Amino acid sequence: MENSLPSIPAKRYFTIGEVSELCSVKPHVLRYWEQEFTQLRPMKRRGNRRYYQHHEVLMIRKIRDLLYDQGFTISGARNKLHEIVQIEGDKRRQGEVMLDGIEVMDAAYSGLGDFPDSADFEDGEMLNDEQDLPNGQAAQQRLQLVRRELFEIRDLLSAVH
Repeated sequence: MENSLPSIPAKRYFTIGEVSELCSVKPHVLRYWEQEFTQLRPMKRRGNRRYYQHHEVLMIRKIRDLLYDQGFTISGARNKLHEIVQIEGDKRRQGEVMLDGIEVMDAAYSGLGDFPDSADFEDGEMLNDEQDLPNGQAAQQRLQLVRRELFEIRDLLSAVH
């Protein structure tokens, strides 16, 4: 079922409505899951509006998979999610690659050619006129943002312990 979900756009924050569509879960269910899964903590701003980050969208998809596709109970899914976080933390401490698919991303990243590292951007900074860049540089910029988010996710997961 997870394969039929839409791809997650490369952006920093998502509203509850966007996450609802990306994960095929109603907004009231997302709010309930926040109470049941302590790892799920969207940022709240103006008027208590929720803003989810990329790693939280991935976590919601995992929770959805555990509950809807694998048939776990809320309690079972909570335990399984805790177990997954613990295993990933152990892998990190042992120096293993923590996130599935990071090797693919590194291969894609290395295949972009030799662009200068000056294309790194500060947090939250994105190039508005991406269409003005050569295709390789635009792709490199998007991959750098994804890579930074993956490292942020890794750090957040390791901080849970």
